[in-house]
Amino acid sequence: MKILVVDDDLELLRLIAFALRQAGYMVLEAQDGPQALAVFERERPDLVVLDVNLPRLNGFEVLKKIRAASEGLPVMMLTVRTGEEDQVRGLDLGADDYLGKPFSPRTLLARVRALLRRAGVDKPAPLTSGDFVLDLETQAVRVKGGSPVRLTNLEVRLLQLLLANGGHTLPLERLTSHVWGYRGLGDRQLLKQLVHRLRRKLEVDPASPRYLVTVSGVGYALHPGGAGD
Repeated sequence: MKILVVDDDLELLRLIAFALRQAGYMVLEAQDGPQALAVFERERPDLVVLDVNLPRLNGFEVLKKIRAASEGLPVMMLTVRTGEEDQVRGLDLGADDYLGKPFSPRTLLARVRALLRRAGVDKPAPLTSGDFVLDLETQAVRVKGGSPVRLTNLEVRLLQLLLANGGHTLPLERLTSHVWGYRGLGDRQLLKQLVHRLRRKLEVDPASPRYLVTVSGVGYALHPGGAGD
């Protein structure tokens, strides 16, 4: 299940994204209005968490454009602007919920679950990209229509992030913080071992990977259609 989180505060954006990923959601990130709309058009998320005070195009304007394209998509406004006038404006424009900062991750997650239940999308749909179909409910992946292969929690978390950023190189720090949080931040050996195990489940020849490739000195990239295809 894909959730688009839009906030220009990078630290808060990462905290929200981490909490949602820990809860099993696939998270898409954007830091301004135009970027949010581009991700929305490309990825068609199941829910949007949207800050109001965004650069280039504010959250209310982004909400208008999202509503013009999708009436039923759950949208939660997340903002320091908790005055009644702003809340009424957001709700009148089609927001489904309005959460003021600061907030606790537990409250955010509870609100997200409630919105998804009301929208009838509380069960995650399989993530499909290129040769991959990742079923988050069963924690299994299919590659090129093959038999489902069960994954561990850590393998699912890593593959989910790589699929969400298919074709792009992700640095080691981002991968380790996503999978293990701060306790594993920057641990190359932990990540190397996890990548090794995941390749054995994804690749025909793990010693010469087509999908999950090492980018020397940077990190790893997943090519959902195979590198060079």
